[in-house]
Amino acid sequence: MTANSKAFILGLTGGIACGKSTVAARLAELGAIRVDADAITHELLGRKGAAVERVRETFGEGALLPDGAVDRKRLGAIVFADAAARRALEGIVHPLVQRRALEQIDAANADDVVLLEVPLLFETGMDALCDETWVLAADPETQVARVMMRDRVEREQVEARIQSQMPAEEKEKLATQVIPTERPMEKTQAELASLYQQVLKRLG
Repeated sequence: MTANSKAFILGLTGGIACGKSTVAARLAELGAIRVDADAITHELLGRKGAAVERVRETFGEGALLPDGAVDRKRLGAIVFADAAARRALEGIVHPLVQRRALEQIDAANADDVVLLEVPLLFETGMDALCDETWVLAADPETQVARVMMRDRVEREQVEARIQSQMPAEEKEKLATQVIPTERPMEKTQAELASLYQQVLKRLG
C-alpha cells in the first residue's frame, strides 16, 4: 500500500463519537484536502456501489434495502455482534476504501496537506501512508452518551462498537499528537489551528 503523491499526509483517527467529523471539517477550512474513509464507505455501500454485490453474496438479500443499497443499520448490528462477520465485511470493504483513498491522495499536489480521515487508521495499516497521525480522545462514558443520543441505540450496542476497535490507549501511544475533545470547542479549535500552522511551517 503506497501513495505516489508528495503531499504531506496527515492521518486523523479516534474512537467512535470523539469528534472526527467536526475536527476534519475545521482542518478542511484551514486548507487541508479531506479524504474521508467513511464517505468512501457510504459510496461503496450505496445503490450501485462497488461493494454491494459482494455484501449480498456474503450476507444475503436481507442485508440490502429495497432500492439495492446496503442496509447499513442492519448490517452493523450483525457485524458488531459477530467477530467473524465483522472480519468478512472488512475483507470486502477495506481494500476498496484503501484503493479509492490512494487515488484521491495521488491527485493532490506536492505542496498540499491531505487529511486522511480513517476510523480504523491503525487497525488497517493506513497509518503507514501518513507523515503524522493525530488521535482524538474522549472519555468512554462521554463516547457512550454521545452515540446513544446521536443514533438512538442502547448502551450495549455502543459498548460493542467501542470494543470492536483498538483500545484508545494503544492508538494514543502510536499517535504523533493526541487531541482531547471533551473541553470547550474553542480550546480544541485553537489547538488545531496551532498544530496545523506547525505542519505548514515544516512544509516551508
